[in-house]
Amino acid sequence: MTVYSPATTAIGIIGSGSYLPSDIVPNSVVAERAGVTEEWIVRKTGILERRRAAPHEATSDLATAAARAAMDDAGISEHDIAWVIVATSTPDHPQPATACLVQDRIGATQAAAFDINAVCAGFVFALQTAAQLLAGVGEQTEAKYALVIGADLYSRILDHTDRKTAVLFGDGAGAVVLGPARPGFGIVGTGTSTDGSLHGLIGVQAGGSRYPASTGTLADGQHFFRMRGREVRDFVNERLPLAVQGVLDAHDIDPADVKHFIPHQANGVMVGEVIPRLGLPNAHAYLPVDRHANTGAASIPLALDQAHRSGALADGELVLLAGFGGGMAVGTAVLRWDAETPKHLPRLHAPELAGSVA
Repeated sequence: MTVYSPATTAIGIIGSGSYLPSDIVPNSVVAERAGVTEEWIVRKTGILERRRAAPHEATSDLATAAARAAMDDAGISEHDIAWVIVATSTPDHPQPATACLVQDRIGATQAAAFDINAVCAGFVFALQTAAQLLAGVGEQTEAKYALVIGADLYSRILDHTDRKTAVLFGDGAGAVVLGPARPGFGIVGTGTSTDGSLHGLIGVQAGGSRYPASTGTLADGQHFFRMRGREVRDFVNERLPLAVQGVLDAHDIDPADVKHFIPHQANGVMVGEVIPRLGLPNAHAYLPVDRHANTGAASIPLALDQAHRSGALADGELVLLAGFGGGMAVGTAVLRWDAETPKHLPRLHAPELAGSVA
């Protein structure tokens, strides 16, 4: 079952930011360890390179950099933030929440902070949650904004000899600031669903209460990320078109009116194959997966920030976000873009964005 949530208050994205580690890892490096060729990686995934965090960097470091960039873009201070929400499936620690570390580092002392784990669909789930929280903010609350971050550092949980996963993932973070929007702008509506019967398609077995970390789980490689790729592809091919049609129907949106489509950057070839079946005749699809690879919950906000900073998103245009990931979860959101909110950072071309705080 999909839960559809229409916007009850004008809440929208007023700033965005992203961060990619500086270390660029080409296909030649991952191909050798995974026992495949560079040509095989491109043919199967469309990925040319990915970023890898430095040894001293953790997920919270990437998330904090993206958060600061989004705050600068929005022109708000740390004291304006009511919530810090981090979507991640690779937290710094099992506890406390990575969002708590981000909250401390940016000095958002008035904010409540928590994580959301819907794996690669997490950013859209977090966006929906933040919008609903902001819609209930009373006049007595001074902080009026939410910081929503998608951040993942998959390089630490990969078996680099497993060609099903090792070639797909990179590290990165993206963030947005949600706040009051002009009437008729911002989040139009969202849709979220989970099919828990398919939880076994994607996951990390060990390290939790079911299989605590031990010398045995390490020896068996149970701390590595595993994925049943063919079944995941079948899930996406079946459920993504239904999710897109469902959210548009639920919020009375003509598919022809959608101008921008920003999906989870799971696999460039897989997503490229399903896009023609989504029924979005006038939408431009953003697929920077060739340079970012799959950055988990960060992939949608990374692509959104790149589209925003390139000047591609015009005032009033409809933007459709679609995330899908382990669980198995699907999240969609329709936004009416507000390009009139003052932006304090210069517009960047896409090549300038990669590899830096954006």
